[in-house]
Amino acid sequence: MPKNRRAIASRQQKLAQIAASWLLLFAILTTTIIPSSVGAQDERVTVRLDGRSVFRVSAVEKTDAEARARQIERRMNRLLENPAAIAAPQIETTRADRAERVITIAGVPVVTVTPTDAQDNLTTVNALATQWSQAINIALKQASGRRLSPWGRFVAEVQASIATAFGRLLESAIAIIPRAIASGLVIGLFWAIAATVRWLMRIIFRHIVEDLTVENLIKQVAYYAVWTLGVIVALDAFGFDPRTVATGLGLTGLALGFALKDILSNFVSGILILILRPFELGDQIVVGETEGSVERIELRATQLRTYDGRVVLVPNAEVFTSRIINNTDAPIRRSSVELFIGYDSNLQKVVNVVTDAAQSAAGVLAEPRVSVRIRELGQDDVAIEVRFWTDSRRSDFVATTSAVRMAIVGALKHAGIGLPDPDVRILVPRYSDKWQDALGVGNSSQSHNSES
Repeated sequence: MPKNRRAIASRQQKLAQIAASWLLLFAILTTTIIPSSVGAQDERVTVRLDGRSVFRVSAVEKTDAEARARQIERRMNRLLENPAAIAAPQIETTRADRAERVITIAGVPVVTVTPTDAQDNLTTVNALATQWSQAINIALKQASGRRLSPWGRFVAEVQASIATAFGRLLESAIAIIPRAIASGLVIGLFWAIAATVRWLMRIIFRHIVEDLTVENLIKQVAYYAVWTLGVIVALDAFGFDPRTVATGLGLTGLALGFALKDILSNFVSGILILILRPFELGDQIVVGETEGSVERIELRATQLRTYDGRVVLVPNAEVFTSRIINNTDAPIRRSSVELFIGYDSNLQKVVNVVTDAAQSAAGVLAEPRVSVRIRELGQDDVAIEVRFWTDSRRSDFVATTSAVRMAIVGALKHAGIGLPDPDVRILVPRYSDKWQDALGVGNSSQSHNSES
């Protein structure tokens, strides 16, 4: 059951990381990249009158398609303010560019037909101008008929606003939803590819690479490389130019660097930890106030499991910049036990007994041998330090230290050497007031105060 919970928690953590990454990417695209990409693509936008589609226009020079369509709609709505003045549309040639055609109504220009419009509609400028003029004429006649009375004009305006809003929403949905589905399918495909690549590399490197840290580095680099490729393909499927996206990221890199400096610092520190390898998977390290076994080294944080079973995620930036104590970098480790002996004991005999007892304890290595030092001469006893070497693993280290203590105590008792037992003890009476009255201490102090 605990394994299932840990698996579920790990899966939820991974999903949360993926969701956070996508939210961050969406925020970047929304604020910086999407506007420039849309402006670069300039897809055609529908011109509507009373919510009904009239024709579609493209971007021209510095005016995007959206702004151009809204400008044409405003001109036609102004013409509807005076339906009696509406006449048949006329097609005229502009003085600035003979290749363009201007559709006018009662001398008022409504829309300019450009060669770009003709190319987007796969026709000529004259043919397209004729089509648009006929569409405008029909749309204005129908709109004028709906505005013959004040009430009819009110109803027409309300219906037009509602129909226009829903029409634009439907048009956006038709354009975006297929791309979003395609982008989601691409992401799902590359997620499966990334998971498969990581699984295959785990199987392959299990028989080739013995270093788990190197295996972890290669797996993560390959995994995120596939994900990066998948994001690029998904953006292309959504309709963005990857070069435009790269340009947008480059232009906003400085601002994102300041905003995401902690995340980037953890990411770079994670790569440096995996490359420099100050510790490996399975090592028992101390980082700041945290001590435990290294379970995972990810690009964001290092996962430690403390000796009481808790999982601690330490940010890689903190790990990389902190002083690290690697307890298991060497296979053996020295420990020490301190004990106190009275001055009436034979120190040479105590040293010999303690040395033999510690050397015979379970887990103590034969080489280097046990050493005993007189560490301090106290007021009431002599402090002796026993040093010995054992396996550097925490479990073996603690168990061996405990075994040495037990062996020393047992050997000292067997040799008849007693441990310190102070003869002087301080006794505190339970009822101090009664003792003072019985000894006359309180009365003498009171009389002394009265005389003074």
